[in-house]
Amino acid sequence: MAARLGSHVGGGSRAALTAQDRPAQVPLSFAQQRMWFLNQLDRESAANNIPMAITLTGELDEAALYDAVMDVVKRHEVLRTVYPEVDGIGYQRILPAAAVPVNLAPVPLEASDIVAAVTEFVSSGFDVTAEVPLRAKLFQLAEDSFVLAIVIHHISTDGFSMGPLIRDVMTAYYARSQGQTPTWAPLPVQYADYALWQRGVLGSESDTESVLAEQIGYWAKALDGVPDQITLPSDRARPAVFTGRGATYSFPISADVHRGLAAVGREHQASLFMVMHSALATLLARLSGTTDIAVGTPVARSR
Repeated sequence: MAARLGSHVGGGSRAALTAQDRPAQVPLSFAQQRMWFLNQLDRESAANNIPMAITLTGELDEAALYDAVMDVVKRHEVLRTVYPEVDGIGYQRILPAAAVPVNLAPVPLEASDIVAAVTEFVSSGFDVTAEVPLRAKLFQLAEDSFVLAIVIHHISTDGFSMGPLIRDVMTAYYARSQGQTPTWAPLPVQYADYALWQRGVLGSESDTESVLAEQIGYWAKALDGVPDQITLPSDRARPAVFTGRGATYSFPISADVHRGLAAVGREHQASLFMVMHSALATLLARLSGTTDIAVGTPVARSR
């Protein structure tokens, strides 16, 4: 597989990602464009909110924590970017850090109520055209027990980025609690630079010779005829309007079954993921009576 991939690698002529000259209206990246479109359909939805809650124990320097969060907001432009519309198209407008309304005054709360309180806090939607897609709140459970809740809209972050975000907050907090400012080096590029670079590399869909047009053409052909939905037997009707409600079910897989699945993969030179994916696709095909099955798969998750 590595050899085949290597044979398709380009000639290295792609421009390096560097700081870009900013136009008056910085375009969205293609991933942001998708998020922006979905946000316009339903600004009340929290389906694309990415939350995180951190337990803090011991003596807390509240002023240092606020300064640390603001240090991170200053450091990462994408955390202080709104996405207004001009002629039906969204673009990036980067605000000064002072315009970001962060309030970390501790909210007293009983420990038994923390899950419900955090859930309520992170479940409010964002209007990314008008408000910075970041909120933070500090709950105080006891004199030496706190929970810092942060929620960011997917247009400005992803699950994998939440780990580095919290690392930056903790780095800045340590510095601020010592009466210092963070000594990290300035970032060589910001997300706006990446968006401009990406559009320069991929080109325009209207240009038939562009990389973007080639990729869209490939996927249009590969996905041609895929059904809009798989009709499965169910115990209730599909709602007319998508709600985003669902559930997670966990169950154990015995060591013997795991060894058997791994053996199937080795026999067919396939990964365990490929074996499980094939089993799921086969099950869906049998239940739906069709053989054209499309399954979406997460490609990055926070650790």
